[in-house]
Amino acid sequence: MKLLIANGYLIDPTQGINAGKSLLIEDGRVVGTMSHSDPVPEDAILFDATGLIVAPGFIDLHVHLREPGQEYKETIATGAAAAVAGGWTSICAMPNTDPINDNAAVTRFIVEQAARAGLANVFPIGAITKGSRGEELAEMGEMREAGIVAVSDDGRPVPSAGMMRRAMEYARGFDLPVVDHCEDRSLAAGGVMHEGVWSLRLGLRGIPALAEELDAWRDCALAELTGARVHIAHVSTRGAIEAVRRAKERGATVTCEVTPHHFTLTDEAVDGYDTNTKMNPPLRSRDHLEAVLEGLRDGTVDAIATDHAPHHADEKALEFDRAPFGITGLETAIGLAFDRLVHRGDISLERLVDLCATNPARIFGLEGRGTLRAGAWGDVTVLDPMLRWTFEARRSRSKSRNTPFDGWTFQGAAVATIVAGRVLYVHPSAEGRLRPAAPAYDVG
Repeated sequence: MKLLIANGYLIDPTQGINAGKSLLIEDGRVVGTMSHSDPVPEDAILFDATGLIVAPGFIDLHVHLREPGQEYKETIATGAAAAVAGGWTSICAMPNTDPINDNAAVTRFIVEQAARAGLANVFPIGAITKGSRGEELAEMGEMREAGIVAVSDDGRPVPSAGMMRRAMEYARGFDLPVVDHCEDRSLAAGGVMHEGVWSLRLGLRGIPALAEELDAWRDCALAELTGARVHIAHVSTRGAIEAVRRAKERGATVTCEVTPHHFTLTDEAVDGYDTNTKMNPPLRSRDHLEAVLEGLRDGTVDAIATDHAPHHADEKALEFDRAPFGITGLETAIGLAFDRLVHRGDISLERLVDLCATNPARIFGLEGRGTLRAGAWGDVTVLDPMLRWTFEARRSRSKSRNTPFDGWTFQGAAVATIVAGRVLYVHPSAEGRLRPAAPAYDVG
């Protein structure tokens, strides 16, 4: 099958392309770029991208799909459906399922379920330690052969520097990045929001910024010692941003991601005790949010990731202290990135593509992704920077609705998501651009 994405403005940092071009995909792979004046190839399906941005498929490095074990919150199929509706062509699934993805059998199950869904690409992340208990290293080599692209005990930080050193050395042998949720639990124990003025006002136990920063500095030092590829997840504090910045200056192979909620909301949003403002790391104070923005502007931050963490409504209906951490994010992230970063002049469109496509592919070594070079996978995210739209949680493709952004209006969105040349999602505003009338795949 041939697909021509015609008349768009193509941005591909891997080729230095930032110009009006058309893109031809055949049999799931990129053939190459064409001039707008070139004739439409015979038998090609046409997507008219006039006035739109055509970018390499966006890749989310950090999602929780809950399957196996917690399918009442999310399944691989519903999570992948939410991903394509949000503009993500690939998502990387954290291992905190039930059972934990700490062996090849669970990895293969996730890969098979993703193939069965046939929506976004799903790349599993394996556990660092067995059961994510921080006691004994998991069989990374076997999971690597089964399909993992990184290792992490996300949600349960590796507590011991000695264990983390061994994990980095072991992962390096399999060319696997080590992803860490930085949190010193001896400092964070019992905390439910950021420790500061608002935690005092609200009478809630706080999680100090130092709990994240100590582990971030530790991991950066261990990355220098071991030569491992280390990726710091959902960085939220000034000190953690600084740890990554200094590690990069010293030549360590350290990268980091930030989430849209950490560059959009502060701990003041917890006023009212809405459990959809409870996540880990918690929403921080204004000073920490400004540090995240600085990291996005100066290149310290490598990626935007959602930390999509679905929970059932009954769980989020509990008291703030007892409700689980986490919010959904796959369908709101790109809108927030446009609204809060691009349109406010903090980052350029090209930088957005770097953060959501080019860099994520590089960080996890996803060959043929994050680029529109000839021969690459035909994964494309089509963007309308000016589209105004309102997110309604009740219409979400995710099984869960735990979001603080229900009813928010954004400017900028993904209007088409294409995976291996298949148009899987078209926003209502872009209906009629696909010719001949080949309907987008039903994503639920």
